[in-house]
Amino acid sequence: MAKVLLIEDEYQLGQIVKDSLEMRGFDMLYAADGKDGLRLYQQHHPDVVVLDIMMPNMDGFSVTTEIRRQDKLTPIIFLTAKSQTADVVKGFELGGNDYLKKPFSMDELIVRIKALLKRAGEQPARLPGVESGEVVMIGQYAFNYIKQTLTRNGNSAFLSHREAEILRRLYDNKNQVMERKAVLLDLWGDDSFFNARSMDVFITKIRRYLKEDPRVQIVNIRGVGYKLIF
Repeated sequence: MAKVLLIEDEYQLGQIVKDSLEMRGFDMLYAADGKDGLRLYQQHHPDVVVLDIMMPNMDGFSVTTEIRRQDKLTPIIFLTAKSQTADVVKGFELGGNDYLKKPFSMDELIVRIKALLKRAGEQPARLPGVESGEVVMIGQYAFNYIKQTLTRNGNSAFLSHREAEILRRLYDNKNQVMERKAVLLDLWGDDSFFNARSMDVFITKIRRYLKEDPRVQIVNIRGVGYKLIF
């Protein structure tokens, strides 16, 4: 039975979602604000987190930032009444895996929860050094995936969660093509045009981090994906 943490400050909506998911067999935890939600996360370690963005005391972005400091794998779904692209991109950048705009159907939420849980259970094996926190070299840069840093000549750049995840995958496939669709499905949940453009933005940012070493290149393989060369 999957354990779901729901963090939603609209009490009536929260109870409807909680009761509906319980009726469908999920083990539910519910919090009405960000601080209480973070406390429940730390106490119970749920399998998936569903949270609103706009909340009192501590918003969804802040909760996600705290979760991702200690846990990079638990799926996070944002619930938002906002439709601005910037809010959605920020959510992904901080480590969110999916989002739903209010109002939403319970069937759609359940489908997305199950899809994320399925992908979380099918994570491929990663390079031991990257996963364990061992520093790996990308040209002149030292990449620490756990700390989300790139260091060159004593100067460190701090990556966002999404940037670190993409760079890890590029490193895992260094000198080979990293398929665009596979990364979109893994990190974003689907390969829609909007998500593809969002990924392009992150790739551009990573290129800027690595620009001081001309030997390091992220090559665009048209229609397929990207290749990290160094």
